[in-house]
Amino acid sequence: MICETIFLKDVFDGIKTDATLTTYVRSTSRAIEPDRKRASVLICPGGGYGMVSDRENEPIALAFVALGYNAFVLRYSTADLNDARYPTQLLESSAALAYIRRNCEKYHVKSDSIAVCGFSAGGHMAAMLGTLWNESIVTESLDIELGENRPDGMILAYPVITSGEFAHRGSFNNLIGEHKSEELLYKLSLENSVGEHTPPAFIWHTLTDQSVPVENSFLFANAMKKANIPFELHIYPDGPHGLSLGTRETISSATDRFNPHVSSWIELCNRWIAKFIDK
Repeated sequence: MICETIFLKDVFDGIKTDATLTTYVRSTSRAIEPDRKRASVLICPGGGYGMVSDRENEPIALAFVALGYNAFVLRYSTADLNDARYPTQLLESSAALAYIRRNCEKYHVKSDSIAVCGFSAGGHMAAMLGTLWNESIVTESLDIELGENRPDGMILAYPVITSGEFAHRGSFNNLIGEHKSEELLYKLSLENSVGEHTPPAFIWHTLTDQSVPVENSFLFANAMKKANIPFELHIYPDGPHGLSLGTRETISSATDRFNPHVSSWIELCNRWIAKFIDK
């Protein structure tokens, strides 16, 4: 396995932070399809844009690797790290995806089969990349070609989406800061930014999420439907916020985050990737 950590600022002049990309890439073998290229997943852990959760970091990467994918974890800048605000996170996720695509040969990656996966505020970051990848500030700041940073799909787990009635206010306070313009709040309420440029999505949430209301996923799914973009939406009947895999590998000290029913999402996602991403 190729396991290495890259500082994105060492690759892109437009990145000034200490954001890192860690690779979990299967090695090739003469005995096992030596020329095989794999679909890959860029993972954005949650943490309310105030920190980066370890529960949605390496365990998620290893789960995708076990299913046959290459995985990459982005440890991005947050409010407690350099007091980072938008568009820092959009630039970092764009740089990470462009880096993966530029290094497809090294990492044995299918260049047209790269999904971005995010949890909670990391789900907002993943959906932000999927809806705002074509912002001029990205190509200008990073000196990348238009579309080099476009994900081929989005995997959104209990995502923060809206800045409206059902917002997770803490995430938006950390992302934008105190001086919020109505224009920026509208754009970063990502149900407003879905369009024909947006890739397909796999979305899951629990009905009883008390931190990020399930309406966030409903709003995004409805926007995808209006734009005629394929999506798959799973709503589990119960479970708290931050379930991650829902297995004992990710329960932390809160035993209510062990939910074998919810843990089915990773296999459902595997089937979705096979249909829409792993071409």
